[in-house]
Amino acid sequence: MVLLGLLMTHVLSTGPVHTADLGVDRWFAAHRTGLRNDVSYVGTTLAQTTTAISVAAVVVLLLRWRLGRWYESLVMITVMAGELLIFLCVTLVVHRPRPPVARLDVAPETSSFPSGHTAAAVALYGCIAILVLWIYGRRPATRAVVAALCCVPVIVGLSRLYRGMRYPSDVLAGALTGGLWLLVVITTLLPQWGQRQRAARQRGQRGQHGQHGIGHLVGGARRR
Repeated sequence: MVLLGLLMTHVLSTGPVHTADLGVDRWFAAHRTGLRNDVSYVGTTLAQTTTAISVAAVVVLLLRWRLGRWYESLVMITVMAGELLIFLCVTLVVHRPRPPVARLDVAPETSSFPSGHTAAAVALYGCIAILVLWIYGRRPATRAVVAALCCVPVIVGLSRLYRGMRYPSDVLAGALTGGLWLLVVITTLLPQWGQRQRAARQRGQRGQHGQHGIGHLVGGARRR
């Protein structure tokens, strides 16, 4: 992500790629309305720092309560903590000014690259969607919930563009940041937990079979 950011700021900062990048922001700025401003405000709020922390905390506690264990909660914590750390590390190296259009939000001091809102939205709501499928399976209700969760990062990314806070390349980089880190965590931690669960079930089944075998022997001895 750092290399991609340096490419955008030092090599592609001018020319047709930058022109197209900026053109999208200018198009959104030229088509603003009061209703769209309100809708985009709600969209960008879905991944603000306070919102992301609050939603993650609620999900962590809810998972602990419903499942009676911490493993899935720790997966969520790992996803969110890692995403934030990666975002901060990239912004410390890459310094990209925000788009030169009228902005509807107060711009923080961090670099425009990558979009932290989009990265957080992909990591947070993507992780929730995966855990819902992991826990409840591919039922019609869970598929509907997952579809709704997958729409949130798209809404957040479009809202950031509409409000003049990010370039399209920033949003794509944010989605890539959150998505790749989510992929690393999920493919690393969930299979390990699944293997442990299967091993525990197999040990339990072997124990039950052993008890049944002993029971049959005892019963046979009594009958004799």
